[in-house]
Amino acid sequence: MTLIDLFMYNWQVREDWFRWCEQLPPEELTKHRNGGMNSILHNLFHVISCEELWVCLMQNKPVPARQMREVKTLVEVKTYSEEIKAKTKVFMSSFEPGRTLERTRRNGETISLSHGKVVRHIITHEVHHIGQISVWARDMGLKPVSTDLVFREYES
Repeated sequence: MTLIDLFMYNWQVREDWFRWCEQLPPEELTKHRNGGMNSILHNLFHVISCEELWVCLMQNKPVPARQMREVKTLVEVKTYSEEIKAKTKVFMSSFEPGRTLERTRRNGETISLSHGKVVRHIITHEVHHIGQISVWARDMGLKPVSTDLVFREYES
């Protein structure tokens, strides 16, 4: 499975979560919860925002200033997701895992990150935050979206 395959897997799971969210009233999507970005809607926004941030950094492009607190609806998050998926697909079409990204940490230290490592981080970061939404779904007494890489295609 290639890195683009894993992006596509994450995007498919994200789309399933968007459909899952449609059953909930808007106040459930923005309700304060423990962990993550403190709400379902903001967790979804956060993974998209981080994907955008890292892809922009790897292309030496400015990172748009998007404010999570300004996002109020699922439709806004879905639209944002489509926009960033398109940009990520373009980036991944000429992806060079060995290229490096130089970053200065808060402590002033400069580090070099391979694009391959950054892309793997983007992928696993989304898996982590989607897992938090799964926990919240169970807390609400609802069945979460299956994220099982092996068996999800056999589940209904």
